[in-house]
Amino acid sequence: MRDERELTRYYHGPGLRRPFLHPIIGPSGRALTRMGHPHDPQGHSHHNSVWISHQSVNGINFWEDGDSAAHGRIRQARLRKLTDGERECSLTADMTWNNSRGTAVVAEGRRITLRDLGRGEWLLLLDLQFTAGRDAVTFGQSPFGLVGVRMAKTIGVNDGGGQLRNSEGLVDEPAMFRKPARWVDYSGPVSNGPGGVPAQEGITLMDHPGNAGHPAPFHVRRDGWMGACLSLAGSVAVTPGRTLALRYGLYVHAGVPRREAIDGVWKGFAEEKAGALDG
Repeated sequence: MRDERELTRYYHGPGLRRPFLHPIIGPSGRALTRMGHPHDPQGHSHHNSVWISHQSVNGINFWEDGDSAAHGRIRQARLRKLTDGERECSLTADMTWNNSRGTAVVAEGRRITLRDLGRGEWLLLLDLQFTAGRDAVTFGQSPFGLVGVRMAKTIGVNDGGGQLRNSEGLVDEPAMFRKPARWVDYSGPVSNGPGGVPAQEGITLMDHPGNAGHPAPFHVRRDGWMGACLSLAGSVAVTPGRTLALRYGLYVHAGVPRREAIDGVWKGFAEEKAGALDG
């Protein structure tokens, strides 16, 4: 909440395949994300606004929905900490990524931080720390995972005339598809502004320079989807006794900011190192 207005809502529970955040509210008060693909809600039922998952963790699929032995669930095991301040609040929790038998495959510590930037804009920071048990954990080669964002229908290039851009100056899916970048921005119309002119807003998905494989390849689609790929180039392993720490950011903004303006936000994000989850 900010000034008694909701910015987002965090969902988790035993009946869900994975925790997620929905909606993501932009400066105009309208939702910038949606649940599910606008034209294929069954095949893309796993597109839950903003979520964290992966298609292959030790061969188990945490990405798509399914009830077979090949699919897993991500559960919140413990709420560790809540903080609230004038310009920032956060939630820290312990997750377990479980196979179909309910056995943990990998443990994750997750901190979700909301930071007010003024003028209705804000940052959503995702700090993730994965640890293995007695055996190594492998995030297999895949374009799907770790962070996915399903934009509102009006913002999609196909349905609403929105636009895709990245930090390297590339524009639209054919040029940007699975290409490495520091950030990807999806902006488009969300509501009628003064005189009936559609107001423009969007989200920039940012990869931190401390992440494995930075700059990340981004999987983007003209249908309103963008995701940061952890292991597109090859598998990423977490060995026992070691931690895989990752940080992603979502810049929720008004208008269609110039590339230089987004670069400025990314630089501030990049210069800040994630602290310990208990810190």
